Amino acid sequence: MNFPRPHLRSTVTPALLTVTALVTLTACGTSEADSGSTGSGSGSGAKGAVSVRIPDPGNSGVLALGKKDGSLDKALAEVGAKVEWTGSAGPFAPAAQAMNADQLDIATGSITSGITSLAQRPGFKFFTAVDPDAAGEGILVKNGSGIDSVADLVGKRVAVNQGGTGEYLLLKALAKADIPADKVKRVYLRPDQTAAVFNAGKVDAWSVWATYAVAEIGSGKAHFVADGAAIGSDNYSLNAVRTGFAEQHPEIVKALYQYLHDGSVKEKQNPAAYLNVFTDAGPTAVTGKAKEVQTEFTGKGATVEPIGPEDIKRFEAVAAFYAEQKVTKTEVDVAAHLLDIEKLT
Repeated sequence: MNFPRPHLRSTVTPALLTVTALVTLTACGTSEADSGSTGSGSGSGAKGAVSVRIPDPGNSGVLALGKKDGSLDKALAEVGAKVEWTGSAGPFAPAAQAMNADQLDIATGSITSGITSLAQRPGFKFFTAVDPDAAGEGILVKNGSGIDSVADLVGKRVAVNQGGTGEYLLLKALAKADIPADKVKRVYLRPDQTAAVFNAGKVDAWSVWATYAVAEIGSGKAHFVADGAAIGSDNYSLNAVRTGFAEQHPEIVKALYQYLHDGSVKEKQNPAAYLNVFTDAGPTAVTGKAKEVQTEFTGKGATVEPIGPEDIKRFEAVAAFYAEQKVTKTEVDVAAHLLDIEKLT
């Protein structure tokens, strides 16, 4: 099978594909997955199909539409597999733990959160890459806050998710502006708990990505003081697979890659078709100005591609930066935990 990959890629990530389409599982055990394990996600399901445990896709993105229209089931059936939807949205760290504990087979995360998870005892590998999101991630501030540049963050409190995208973006922005990291107070919060703190004025800024930024920007009350492009972010979005599953079922991993790639191309061309897949009302719906913001971000977005040499160099740059900033104790060997989708047999 040939896997298309353009010679030049866009520099923006389609946020709903890479953050919502493959969401993560709530916190589970932390034991390392045995590479030969045949847990419930690797065994045979109905009619002999292999179950692939994937977090529920929610209301938007490629997998949400695939769940609704049956196209994902059809694609996986061709390689003798079926989806077992499980879990709910959340950060990558608990998904990594779930893969390590043989409770999840597929998840998504940023290279930044991936590196901190790889610094533990990883039972997973990354098999796709989506270029950094130049427009949809950055440092969010309230309109009229008086914070007009990264330099204005000195002495301020900035909410970040520890070891993940938020902390990376803030540290990267400060380094680029030649501002010592200790001049800004990092407030470690879970992303899904930060909006209330930010809107209550208990932090001065929020270093965040599109999944959470869209609603704030769409409200008309906040904006990025520096986005991914201004920061020079190397924060790729990556899809991860449990190591044992990839070893046992490479043909399923290939099929998932192809489905995600093709879906990301279509999503980029018609973002609105991938929003509010199951409902256009309620807390999971994207409405009003936020819908316009999300459509714009996704339309500028990159697509799901195999991991190439140029990507690995940028992954390694993030790993070196994390070690330099003492986010990790040592420089993580990212290359040892990557799969070449084109060489899987």
